[in-house]
Amino acid sequence: MKKTVILTACASLLSVASLQADTSVEYGPELQGFEYPYPVEHFAFTSQQQSLEMAYMDVKPTTEANGRTVVLLHGKNFCGATWEQSIKELSQAGYRVIAPDQIGFCSSSKPRGYQFSFAQLADNTHALLEELGTHKTTVVGHSMGGMLAARFALQFPEQVEQLVLVNPIGLEDWQQKGVPYATIDQLYQGQLKTTYEGIKNYQLKYYYNGEWKPEYDRWVEMAYGMYAGPGKEIVAWNQAQTAEMLFTQPVVHEFPNIQAPTLLLIGGKDRTAPGANRAPEAVAEQLGQYPQLGQATAEAIPNATLVEFPELGHSPQVEAPEQFHEALLKGLAQLNK
Repeated sequence: MKKTVILTACASLLSVASLQADTSVEYGPELQGFEYPYPVEHFAFTSQQQSLEMAYMDVKPTTEANGRTVVLLHGKNFCGATWEQSIKELSQAGYRVIAPDQIGFCSSSKPRGYQFSFAQLADNTHALLEELGTHKTTVVGHSMGGMLAARFALQFPEQVEQLVLVNPIGLEDWQQKGVPYATIDQLYQGQLKTTYEGIKNYQLKYYYNGEWKPEYDRWVEMAYGMYAGPGKEIVAWNQAQTAEMLFTQPVVHEFPNIQAPTLLLIGGKDRTAPGANRAPEAVAEQLGQYPQLGQATAEAIPNATLVEFPELGHSPQVEAPEQFHEALLKGLAQLNK
C-alpha cells in the first residue's frame, strides 16, 4: 500500500553574507575536542582481527517511555551528533534513542586496513544493539545512513519493526548509469584537498538550497575539523574507502525484498549524486533527481509511505526541524495503527 504526502516549507532563511564561522578549528582523528550533545559511550569489539571501538549515544526517554527504540544512522558527511534535534524530539516523545558513529567515522575507530562494506557496518551495528539488549528497533537512516539502514533491514529483518529513510543516497545505481569508477587512491588524493570552503559550498548547494543559517556552521566545523587536525591522513583514507564502498555496493536493486514498513522522507530540492562530478555532462544531468527517485523508491519497497518536502534539500531534519519532526513522529505513530 503506497501513500504520498506533500509538505511545504514555511521557514525563512538567512543569507550567506551574514555568516561568521570558525575556519581554524581542529579536532583529533576521532573527533577529540568536539562537544557531543549527549554523553558518548564506546562499544569495544573485534572485527576483521582488529580491536575497535564504536562510539554511540544512548538517550533514555525524557517523558513516559513508549517501549520503542529508535536507531539513528548518520550519513557520510555527518556524525551521530548531527541528529541532535532529532534525539531531543524523539526522547521527548517517549522513545529510547541510540545514535552510533560508524567505524571509520567521527568518534569511532579509524582502522588503517579495514574492508568497508555495508554488510560489515550493519553487522557492527547489530552487535552494538545486541550488547545494549535491544532486539527490536525502528531504524532511521539519512544519506549514506539510508543505504546502511536498507542493508540492515535486509540483513536483520527480524530486528527491524519499522524503517525510515531520510533523503537516502543509493536510490539509483550511479555506476550502472554511466558514472566512471574512481580508485580508492584517487579518492584519497581528493579527500586530502578538503577545505572548509569546499565542505560549506557543497552543503550550501545540496543541503540548503543556496540559503544558510548560522547554526549550520557547527556541522561544517565538525566535518572540517578532522581534516585540519593531526589525524588528517587516516580520516581522509577512511573517507576514501567508504566513498568507494557506497559507489560499488548499491542496495537499490534489493528494495523489493525489504519487509519492514518503510517511511520515506524526501526533500525535493536534493540533487546529491556521488561521482556526478566525474561523469559526462549528459549523465550528470540525469542523476540525483529526488522527486522522481522518491516516487520510484516508494513503488519498489512493498509497504512504503512517501512524505515529500518539495522545498527542502538533502538534510530536511536540519533545514526545517519542526516540519521534519512533525512528519517523522506522525509516521512513527502509524506503526501501531
